[in-house]
Amino acid sequence: MAEDPVDRIVAQWRRERPDLEASPMGIFGRIYRISRLMGDRVQEIYERYGIGRGEFDVLATLRRSGEPYTLSPKALTATLMLTSGGMTGRLDRLERAGLIARIPDPGDRRALRVSLTEDGLRLIDEAVGAGLHPQHEALAALPEEDRERLADLLRRLLAALE
Repeated sequence: MAEDPVDRIVAQWRRERPDLEASPMGIFGRIYRISRLMGDRVQEIYERYGIGRGEFDVLATLRRSGEPYTLSPKALTATLMLTSGGMTGRLDRLERAGLIARIPDPGDRRALRVSLTEDGLRLIDEAVGAGLHPQHEALAALPEEDRERLADLLRRLLAALE
């Protein structure tokens, strides 16, 4: 396989600092670049639907939760690892767009729940499918066996880091 820009960076470090074992830069440099490139491609698609990545994440979390597609703001905040202020801003934007509704919590009159509207459900179902398209295209470069192996290796690496 041809040398890529990450190979050149690692080679430069090996030349300049032969005392360092720089091979992790090759792995994490590629993970970072892949993440940025794919994130940019997917973000471009979500923008066609009038949402950003943050709004997509909220809508997708509600959609994945199953019917009735309703969660507490606290559950959303914990799932998405956001501050309550960050979540409030996203919820405000989505509510103004008519994609979510804040509804009273039937179990606690002081609390609210966040629910997908029909428009929100329709939008997230379209956006998630469209966002998967470039991911499928990119992975088509690898045989199925390699994709499964890569997923397993990344799962193990993530578990070690968490």
